[in-house]
Amino acid sequence: MPRPSSRDPKYRLHKARGLAVVSLFGKDHYLGKYGSPESKEAYHRLIAELHTGRLVPGRVSATANRIESEAYLGLNVLIESYLSYAREYYQSEGKPNHEFVDITYSLEPVSTLFGLSDARTFGPKALKLVQQHMIARDWSRRLINQRINRVRRMFKWAVAEELVPPSVLEGLRAVPGLRYGRTTARETEPVRPVDDAHIDAILPYVTRQVAALIQLQRLTGMRPCEVVAIRPRDIDRSGKIWVYEPASHKNQWRGHRRTIPLGPRAQQLIAPFLNRPEGANLFSPREAEEERNAGRRRNRKTPMTPSQAKRRKKVKPKKAPMERYTVDSYRRAIEYGVKMANKKKKPDAAKIPKWYPLQLRHTRATEVRKRYGLDGAQSALGHKNADVTQVYAEKNLELAIRIAEETG
Repeated sequence: MPRPSSRDPKYRLHKARGLAVVSLFGKDHYLGKYGSPESKEAYHRLIAELHTGRLVPGRVSATANRIESEAYLGLNVLIESYLSYAREYYQSEGKPNHEFVDITYSLEPVSTLFGLSDARTFGPKALKLVQQHMIARDWSRRLINQRINRVRRMFKWAVAEELVPPSVLEGLRAVPGLRYGRTTARETEPVRPVDDAHIDAILPYVTRQVAALIQLQRLTGMRPCEVVAIRPRDIDRSGKIWVYEPASHKNQWRGHRRTIPLGPRAQQLIAPFLNRPEGANLFSPREAEEERNAGRRRNRKTPMTPSQAKRRKKVKPKKAPMERYTVDSYRRAIEYGVKMANKKKKPDAAKIPKWYPLQLRHTRATEVRKRYGLDGAQSALGHKNADVTQVYAEKNLELAIRIAEETG
């Protein structure tokens, strides 16, 4: 949870009273017992209201709005109940998936601002305050809209479980999403294809596992989560063109089947990594680390000291390499490659811009669309709807230029 900025009024202790206090507009406002969850929630809520610009002198109310009654259902209790449900519902191969992680991030601001309040009193104004709190944390507009929708989804579940009245959900649905150009929330740049020259430039500076991941994704247009999860048993090698079917994928919950053809060049890339158990991942950070250490030992120019020779490998190191890459570790490996490639360049040479795995999918989509049209790009990316493919495949500028020359 990010701290309030240094310009915000501080959460302080009033020693004589033992209460938490905050000064606003030249006046002290008491929040409750110092260090208590109620006082901290009241403080965070007050700071969120301050960021919205709605607080004016004489209209400060920072006390916790907890309702003590038999019907009281704390929002923190509701959040914990929903997370228990979501942990079982949103999972892949027996483990919580990325959607569950996003749900936890989405509900954290709600807990921070209103965790001790009654869930039955959480209304549109409270949701707008959460929205503004997300803007203050510099989250992008699209991300905020996605996470606000996840908050609504929790209340939809709560209505179905008869934990809150339907009127609560109807009130939250009245809060519109943030619109482009009509909010102070940060906008994100659209994802663009990465230039092949920028891809090739970093390959010498990453491990052979990461280099194979990059090239395989470039050839197939897989999603990052699909390429890092590939295993021998997921690949049908009975035909001339191999077919990879991920054990889990983005649209699996819709009942869609995802099949990815692997042509001769892709087969050549993964062939050196097939010498492992059928259920093991092809690309392993642990294997990369072992190869890197072996290379260091081979290239060592000074003899090992006795103390170094006596060192034993830790049985349970705090930070051990994992058996498979995650989307984040794959992205970080690419960032490292870009950093090292730029470091080796001459001072006057053009720097390689930062790029990340999803851009490889856009590069492949643009290439296929240019050669085989929109239908070809749709098929290669595995989209059911061509409108989705439009997002990934850049329009063919050469065709537009030719049309302008001939008709414009």
